[in-house]
Amino acid sequence: MLAEKCDYFQRMDTISNRLLFVSMSDTAGGAENILCMAAGVTNSPLIFLKHIFDSRLFIPKKQEVKHLTKGAILIGFLKLVKELYPYRKDYTIISTNPYLNSYLGLLKRVGYLKSNLIVRECTSVFTRYTGLKKLSYQIAYKLGYPAVNLIVCQTGIMRNQLLAQNKFIPNDKAVIIENPIDLNHILRKAEASIDESLTDSEFICSAGRLIPEKGFSILIHAFEKFAQQHENLKLLILGEGKERKNLNTLIKDTGLQDRVILMGHVDNPIPYYKKAKLCVVSSIKEGFPNVLLEMMAVNDSVVSTLCAGGIEKIPSILKVEPNNINSLTSAIGFALADYPSQKNDSRQDYLKDRSPELFISSILEELHRVNSL
Repeated sequence: MLAEKCDYFQRMDTISNRLLFVSMSDTAGGAENILCMAAGVTNSPLIFLKHIFDSRLFIPKKQEVKHLTKGAILIGFLKLVKELYPYRKDYTIISTNPYLNSYLGLLKRVGYLKSNLIVRECTSVFTRYTGLKKLSYQIAYKLGYPAVNLIVCQTGIMRNQLLAQNKFIPNDKAVIIENPIDLNHILRKAEASIDESLTDSEFICSAGRLIPEKGFSILIHAFEKFAQQHENLKLLILGEGKERKNLNTLIKDTGLQDRVILMGHVDNPIPYYKKAKLCVVSSIKEGFPNVLLEMMAVNDSVVSTLCAGGIEKIPSILKVEPNNINSLTSAIGFALADYPSQKNDSRQDYLKDRSPELFISSILEELHRVNSL
């Protein structure tokens, strides 16, 4: 048994030295952060099809990274073919956007790529989108996914939806591997300062792109219900997006102009999570909210909607029904009153089991299993 374990870890070391990570862009999103995290712990090259001018994605200086274009994403797709030439054989390529996954799968189907291809599902596109958008995904999956070696899903719900919508995908190729979190990195970032104007303030904190799926309008309505009983309490929403105008209108309509603050993009949100009296994930539907893990790492009072599979199993956070103002209001009120009474170690143990090293080793172990079938 010991010899088998030694052989396994030697095999993992060999494979991890021949990994390539590919991303659509360097947008500072959850999927991109996970890819950067995995590339960093394996010391592997990282290719971005498109460089975003004001990207705030954290990339370590020692990271080997290449951007293919600053223009249209189509140019990045075209340049990628040539860029992949050194990695065509004997590598393991990992990507995470459905269109990019399908493109790489198509290159593998026509014989250009002979390396292993692992793709990660960033969201449940078949339940999130409708109409032409959903049709475009259906076509993309049928074109590229038959050649994929392994499909990594964040949750069981995501895997079930993927397989239900794509009958051609063998069940054993779709696996569940939960999102990682670099706990030590998060704790170091938590030591930074917040905006001086908020240093002495009491506030609830939420974060994410300002889009309808994040449920920030529901959160604002919930905050409105107990704002008068907590006159010194503010609500901070960290992030930027297309819903800013609508949310500003809602804030004015509810008379909360001085109480609800849209902070915009914050380079380091972790100190705000740490300082908050309460952190809230108000999303209606998610693949899995990585921000929830970051909040749990530094704050003992966390409320989350059951917006994704797997949240129901997380210890020591308050969970509520999505898209329900009354449920969210009640949970926030309870959390502010007396929850939690003391720090719960089970939450930290849960996060330690999601290390980036364990994440990538689990993926490579599943790849070996599938390739051995």
